[in-house]
Amino acid sequence: MEIVEEESQRKIFSFAATRGRFRAAVVSAAVVLVAATYCLTAFTGLRRTIPGYPSSETRNTALANAVKIDSLEKVIDQWNFQLANIQRIVTGREPLTLDSVRMAAASVPVSPEAMAGFSKSDSLLREQVKNEEKFDIRRQGGAIKQIEGLHFYPPVKGIVTQGFNPAIGHPCVEVSAPALTPVCAVLDGTVISSGWNDLYGFTITIQHDINIISVYKHNEKLIKKAGDRVTAGMPVAIIGSTGELASGVSLRFELWHEGEAADPARYITF
Repeated sequence: MEIVEEESQRKIFSFAATRGRFRAAVVSAAVVLVAATYCLTAFTGLRRTIPGYPSSETRNTALANAVKIDSLEKVIDQWNFQLANIQRIVTGREPLTLDSVRMAAASVPVSPEAMAGFSKSDSLLREQVKNEEKFDIRRQGGAIKQIEGLHFYPPVKGIVTQGFNPAIGHPCVEVSAPALTPVCAVLDGTVISSGWNDLYGFTITIQHDINIISVYKHNEKLIKKAGDRVTAGMPVAIIGSTGELASGVSLRFELWHEGEAADPARYITF
């Protein structure tokens, strides 16, 4: 290909197009295109338009959730350690120290079953307590016989709007909490009833050890059914305002021991 001046026929530009040069031009253009695309997506805001690319908000949320999970694990470890010590104190035994737990970690084997639901330190603590109490005569019969020795999990975290007063026919506490708040079992136990009540709406009742019964009323939805086994802190319902006696979104919570109503506020911090 040549470019010449029209009047003088002087050659201005000439280019010989060969197959090799054509291939080199195509390859060079492709390299430039790929490099430009990479730079635009790697160093500009265009990368956020790629489907599936995490935004800064998503990464910050994931980091915050990881921190919260770590903090919750530490709190649960502390609760389990405190619960074990409360049980030992109630039965007349010396409480364990953190140093004894660390020493047990180096010598006591942990079964896979123990590791399934608890942290490593808590599993070691439980194994040590079990071995020490195997031949303890004072532990015959085993279970704590008084309600004061138990560690209750709060059914909900909220504001107590009406306290315990059986003299006026109110053997319970009313706890106000935001809608859709999970209602949790206060102790390990078995659901003995789960259904609708015209006055109290969706109601669930759980039987616990040493003749303790907990009742959860005015729920929006029931998660567990009669016969289900539950553990302390496990969601069993969703708070609501169902039933003729409901007054806003709240939980009517009752605690019974040996057939008598007990004041939940004495044992639980809402």
